[in-house]
Amino acid sequence: MEDALLIDRLQFAFTITYHYIFPQLTMGLGLLIVIMKGIALRRNDERFNNAARFWAKIFAINFAVGVVTGIPMEFQFGTNWARFSTFAGGVIGQTLAMEGVFAFFLESSFLGLFLYGEKRLGQKGHFVAAFLVFIGSWISGYLIVATNAWMQHPVAYALVNGSVQLNDFWGLIMNPWAIWQYTHTIIGAVVTASFVVASVGAYYLLAGRDSEYGRIFVRIGIIAGVLASILVAFPTGDAQVNNVYEYQPVAFAGMEGVFETKEGAELVILGQPDMEKMGIDNPIHIPKLLSFLTHYSWNAEIKGLPAFPKDTWPTNIPLLYFSYHVMVGLGTIFIAILVISVLLLWKDKLFSSRWMLWILMLSFPFPYIANTAGWMTAELGRQPWLVYNLMRTAAGSSPTVSAGNGLFTLLGFLGMYFVIGVLFLFLVIKLINEGPEVATKSH
Repeated sequence: MEDALLIDRLQFAFTITYHYIFPQLTMGLGLLIVIMKGIALRRNDERFNNAARFWAKIFAINFAVGVVTGIPMEFQFGTNWARFSTFAGGVIGQTLAMEGVFAFFLESSFLGLFLYGEKRLGQKGHFVAAFLVFIGSWISGYLIVATNAWMQHPVAYALVNGSVQLNDFWGLIMNPWAIWQYTHTIIGAVVTASFVVASVGAYYLLAGRDSEYGRIFVRIGIIAGVLASILVAFPTGDAQVNNVYEYQPVAFAGMEGVFETKEGAELVILGQPDMEKMGIDNPIHIPKLLSFLTHYSWNAEIKGLPAFPKDTWPTNIPLLYFSYHVMVGLGTIFIAILVISVLLLWKDKLFSSRWMLWILMLSFPFPYIANTAGWMTAELGRQPWLVYNLMRTAAGSSPTVSAGNGLFTLLGFLGMYFVIGVLFLFLVIKLINEGPEVATKSH
């Protein structure tokens, strides 16, 4: 049974991590396409129209792969996690169904209109279609985050015959955990899209081709990116960490590496958790800063792991700690890169600074890593619970699915997703190499 549980967890971890590569770009890119289309409409500038069409094609490819890789996850609720579905379906079924019926169809329908209906819609109608694609992707994102937020901080439910039933729909939607988790997640998606757009623009400039579009992409990418990278740190990131401190204090202790209760707790910048010695090896820290950031008091008490029952500790504290610090560290680097880029743009030196263009071009994978590390922090921090303080992970798996069955399907997903990934990269690289003008010719 333990082997089957491990395989079930590995399968879901793989499929959801792979899947989230795609929605984070569509959610962020939807906003940037609206910005490009809005500039085109306001200035009557066909270059921005071409830019919007070009990124809409990449959006469409990304969206299609996101749908294909997302569907198996919901099936896993009924196959690998049947007891969880029986227990929690009365609550999470609401938001998952709404995401599929309302947001998904809104997003996909208007994406089709944006891609193929410009001549019939006219420029204002085309802008409205782009805006509705953007709204659809953000509504979809909220409903998924609200589902996860309920698992992190259960609200608006009643226990009926051993399962939970929703008793306040708006309580579920307005879960205090969901609001900050969503804003942090969605702005993180904008950071990803900004880096991707700026990276493609930097590639064009370095390659000496499509220079007009290269400058447009870099300019939009870094301006949107610097605003998003600051907002993802404060207030959204700060508020979400305070959510963890309030509702999951043991997870907070694990991700911050707090191994003893103390007043005036230091903020660990670097170091390695040692679970045998119950401390941080080779620490680099700032005295009292963790207490200040959490309570706005330099001498406030922060509870360490020993203050909580050991059976409630996160099951993999070192991985939780490193995931959190990778996310925070990369987020800090993003702010530095983008602030320097904006200063160079302001001084009219960015497009001639090849070293900075190289940095922008090579930076595009790192927001994906940071977003993945952020979700790992959330999910590892919740363990050993599937639904925090209501259902443990070990109690949620399907009793009739063997380890062999789980491993077989996991290997199948590995093979299938590899093929999908290769096809995705081929299509996107082909489109980038053809350049934005092709979007006009094929439009």
